[in-house]
Amino acid sequence: MTAQSVKPRNNLGIVLAGLLLGILMASMDNTIVATAMGTIVGELGGLDKFVWVTSAYMVAEMAGMPIFGKLSDMYGRKRFFVFGILVFMLGSMLCGTASSITELSVYRAIQGIGAGALVPIAFTIMFDTVPPEQRGKLGGLFGAVFGMSSIFGPLLGAYITDYINWKWVFYINLPLGIIAFVFIAFFYKESPVHSKQKIDYLGAVSLVGAIVCLMFALELGGKEYAWDSGQIIGLFAGFAVLTVFFIIVETKVEEPIITFGMFKNRLYASSNLIAIFSGAAFITASVYIPIFIQGVLGGKATNSGLVLLPMMLGSVVTATTGGALLTKIKYRTIMIPTLVLLVIGVGLLTTITPDTSRLMITIYMILIGLGIGASFSVLSNAAIHTFSARQRGSASATLNFLRSLGMTLGITIFGIMQSHMLTKKLSDAFAGAGGAQAPEGVDLADPRALLNPEARAGIPSQVLDSITNALSSSIAQTFAWALIPAVLALGASFIMSGEKLDPAAHSEEFTASH
Repeated sequence: MTAQSVKPRNNLGIVLAGLLLGILMASMDNTIVATAMGTIVGELGGLDKFVWVTSAYMVAEMAGMPIFGKLSDMYGRKRFFVFGILVFMLGSMLCGTASSITELSVYRAIQGIGAGALVPIAFTIMFDTVPPEQRGKLGGLFGAVFGMSSIFGPLLGAYITDYINWKWVFYINLPLGIIAFVFIAFFYKESPVHSKQKIDYLGAVSLVGAIVCLMFALELGGKEYAWDSGQIIGLFAGFAVLTVFFIIVETKVEEPIITFGMFKNRLYASSNLIAIFSGAAFITASVYIPIFIQGVLGGKATNSGLVLLPMMLGSVVTATTGGALLTKIKYRTIMIPTLVLLVIGVGLLTTITPDTSRLMITIYMILIGLGIGASFSVLSNAAIHTFSARQRGSASATLNFLRSLGMTLGITIFGIMQSHMLTKKLSDAFAGAGGAQAPEGVDLADPRALLNPEARAGIPSQVLDSITNALSSSIAQTFAWALIPAVLALGASFIMSGEKLDPAAHSEEFTASH
């Protein structure tokens, strides 16, 4: 069994600061880069390949999470968290020197490998090192940082790109990474006692292969290749075969990367289900609310970081409140009412029209933020609640992996649906308008064409009304579909078992390991 410890105790604040910096860097990196992509493509070229900049990072991060989580259980948290910091900084430094989109994509994959170690292990170290009576409060802080980073990233990315240089979107990770490295490497004193276990190489290879096939199929499908093309069908087939192979391997090896027996635990299984479904609903709102505000209402805020600020504030409130309540009430008692707010918020978004006021949209966003925030802090504790130190890394990593998978599938599936609905509604609208057309150069199939004030100004008012009505309707219907995972997340919260974070139950183990 692995015992983790921090000695002396007055180092705890420094260690926690290092962990928070690690979470901030890894979870914010995709959103901060997304804002700068237009400038990056303009300088480096490769418009046809820019999708790889995001997908390379996500593939490496998602594939690495369960692997590094398991390795941290086997050989200790510290070495793999420090490894994640160093690899992430190396990737960040290389990204700033990239001279082509292809180079940048390769360097982003290096970043992703580091990120795959940082997020899940940070939550596990926090659980290992913090006294039981403080885990709820600090879990809320960790969850708030994790939730905030996904919305704060675009705001920071836009500022850096506009006022400094896009390279600093990557270079900013270096001073943060150095501080995190010093705090963990020199102040986190971990027990050297670890169990020697066999590494599941076959499981690791098949898992990475399956994730690569799935991510590339989702990223390329409908863009570079048709969904029914041989390339996309082949990638989905590869994902299916490798997934089945991975499951078979994991049920036979001595030390699997993902222990499926852990899902027999009701609290763990339900926590993972909530993470998958709530992530899918939340990411859909995060993507399409800014498009609605700017494309339909003609909002002047060209940065999603500002547009999504009410949602961010709502998520911080319930992330911190949920964490503070962990030692007082049951996990399910926190999750059920907050997920009810998520369902209500997404449900209200199905009613939006071009006449909906910005104030009402803001209220809906606050409800969604309040609804999702607790999942960032409560689920991270619930998922590792019943497991010993020997399995916590794997449990935490699997939860974060499945949350990321839910977000990826959600935005891809609902993105396809929104695009098809918009195209159909525009065809119907223009067919009924005597074949009216938008100005040359405006791609009506891309709602972001309406985010540009110059593009909107060049569209006749009658045509603009038809476009905005079609865009509004397609987004509202997309939110109607996003209600399904939101309701499923709420349903999963009802099957959570009745545990709560009990400091007394964990104090004996904590005392023995410190």
